[in-house]
Amino acid sequence: MTAAPPPEGDLAQRLQGLNLYLVGMMGAGKSAVGRPLAEALGYRFIDADSVIEQTAGRSIPEIFANDGETGFRELETAVLDSIAHWHSLVVATGGGVVTRPRNWGHLQQGVVIWLDAPQELLLARLMADSTARPLLSQADPAERLGALLAERRPLYGQADLTVAQQTGESPSQIAHKLLEALPAILRQRQQAPAGPVQLLDEAGQPTPSLN
Repeated sequence: MTAAPPPEGDLAQRLQGLNLYLVGMMGAGKSAVGRPLAEALGYRFIDADSVIEQTAGRSIPEIFANDGETGFRELETAVLDSIAHWHSLVVATGGGVVTRPRNWGHLQQGVVIWLDAPQELLLARLMADSTARPLLSQADPAERLGALLAERRPLYGQADLTVAQQTGESPSQIAHKLLEALPAILRQRQQAPAGPVQLLDEAGQPTPSLN
């Protein structure tokens, strides 16, 4: 008798290769959660910021220093253009990816997941991390973080799924919560047509265009 497939395997089949895009503020744990999530689904994990650095041949702080945030965002969009052509990925995006409407077009081709975390937890993680954060390199990083969070929360809120985090939860626990919530999201997504859509004119005859 053949053993039943694991729940994650069944979920991977239902996803049919749809990319999962993790969004959220810096310090939300997108990379940490993304790795066990990808492993559970048999997906490939990609850190978009790492791809940006590889593409530019420079670190993100260097990109900000030389090209400013505008230059960084343009490069970020170009990287998303490329990633959108792939499938079966868990993608950890940068914290500000949601600020450009064009990026949303790419994200919405997959499933967008907001890893939400309270400001206090985000700040504690960021202060314990030695990674350079250009947008927080000022006298009062807590104030800047609060301003960015207030600006971006409505954008993050447009995600298909929100996973709230609590202090003390491990990345694996958060990934498990996400896996449990995904089936409901997939049921809500509009099903793609089984075959090409055929347009008909007023006489009921096939036509290449309604114009």
